[in-house]
Formats: sequence, structure tokens, C-alpha cells
Amino acid sequence: MLKALRDGGKAALAAALARLEREPDAPDMRQLLDAAYAAPCAYVVGITGPPGVGKSTLLSALIEAWRARARRVAVIAVDPSSRRTGGALLGDRARLVTDPADVGVFVRSMAARDRLGGLAELTLGAMVIMRALYDVVVIETVGVGQSETDVAGVADTVVFCVQPGSGDSLQFMKAGIVEIPHIVAVTKADLGTLAERARADVAGALGLAEAGGAGWAPRVLALSSQRRSGIDELVAAIAAHAAYLADAGRLDRARRGQAQLWVEEAIRDRFGRDGLRRAADLSLAPGASPFARIAEVAAALSSR
Repeated sequence: MLKALRDGGKAALAAALARLEREPDAPDMRQLLDAAYAAPCAYVVGITGPPGVGKSTLLSALIEAWRARARRVAVIAVDPSSRRTGGALLGDRARLVTDPADVGVFVRSMAARDRLGGLAELTLGAMVIMRALYDVVVIETVGVGQSETDVAGVADTVVFCVQPGSGDSLQFMKAGIVEIPHIVAVTKADLGTLAERARADVAGALGLAEAGGAGWAPRVLALSSQRRSGIDELVAAIAAHAAYLADAGRLDRARRGQAQLWVEEAIRDRFGRDGLRRAADLSLAPGASPFARIAEVAAALSSR
């Protein structure tokens, strides 16, 4: 099925994702998810931050920079959901500036469903399928509620966006978000003193959090998407974090930990805390598909 998606291009992928949303438990969808999980190609970047911070403009600039480097890019824009219809409220996809004729760029909007600002289970499946087909997968979320922590459980590199003069940097320090991002992007750097103050505040908060620690030191970058300044530096910082993870098997370990978390969260979402208790053993064997494990545990719980 993966070969058919590769050969079919964007239209085939769009049809497969639509089918996944309609019939996520269909046998052929499970087979596709298992095959895609076993064949990751892309590096996954999560971009999050408050509404209005400029994430879509930044992402448009990033896509342009990656395409200039011949990288194929897929984007999942996750929006908060309407309580009435379950559909996406903000329409982030509409704000991205991309070339519809470019076969190397694919953009999909997905609603967070009942996860406040977080990631629905279907988003994981879409990401895994895209990860098997592209060079870079970006998950863009609005920073309202669970999105900051949820995206950290899916992405390899998390970029948190801060807007100067909005109080975002103070909120960043207060909310415990300081532990989540690998890179902080202070947007709208053309605001000058306000942008520098925000950058200094965030750098100070990160410095306190990392005091005495080892490993990757989060980077703070000031950039202006409109002027295309700082974009190459952000691309380089993401590449540097990717290189860090590639060393000593860090990326494989991180992805195995994420997959284990997906299993636990899926069972909790479907069966509640009582389901977690009744399932008892949710461990995921090395190399095993989390989607197959979820189906196995769900079937066992439903039959009891």
C-alpha cells in the first residue's frame, strides 16, 4: 500500500487520509499504519505557540527554505475543534502560502476533536503515514491547552514560538513549557527592543531550567518571517538537533518511548483509567507496531 501511495502522489495520500478518518479500524488501514510505522523516512518537527504568534507565516518560510534544499515536506495543521460539528475552527491550512502545483509539498488540516488544543489519535496515524513518504513532516498546533505537551510526544524536534510584547515569554516561564521545546523562535524580530527583551527573558528561563543538566541545550533564535531573516538559522538549528538525536541511537530510543506512550494514551482515551487498570500490561515489544498493539489490547478489553 505504501508503494501505491508513493506512486499515486498527493491525490492518493489525500484519499488514504480521508479513509483513515472515516474508518480508522478497517483492516487495510491497520496494515497501512503498521507498514508505515516500520518504514520511517522523514524527520518530524512540531511547531507550537499561542494564536497570533505567526506560526503559519513562519511555516510558509520554512517550507520555502526546505524546498530550496530539495526536501519534500508534509504538514499537518491541527486546529481546535468546533463543539457543534467537530470540525477545525481556525483553518490554519488556508493561511499557509504554498504552491498547489508543487508535488513536493502536502498540507492537511486536522481537527483536535475532543482534545483541547491537543492531538487526536488520528493525527498520529496521519503523521506516521506521511513520515514514510516525505523527508520532513511538520505538525503545527495552536498553543491552547494540551498541544505543547502532546506535540512533544509526536515530534522529534519541538519549536516553540514566542511573540514579543505579548506576555508570551512570561507565560513561557510560568507554565512549565520551558521543559518542552528544543528550539524557541522569537517571532517578529523586526520589533527590535521588544524582540530582544523577549529573547533574553526566554534564554534566561531556559538557562535556569538547564542549570547542571547534560545533553541538548535548547536554542533561542530571533527571526522575522516577513523579512525572511533568521529562517536559515532556524533550519540549521533543527538540523543540528536532528544530528544530536542521530548520535548514539537517541532518535530510535525517543521514538520507541513515544510509541509506548501512544499505546497508553489510546487505551485511556477509549476505555478510561479503568481500561488502563484492566489491561495491566501495555508494554510494546521492540520494533512492534503501536497500532497493532492498540488493536490487540482494545479487542481483549472489549471481549471481557
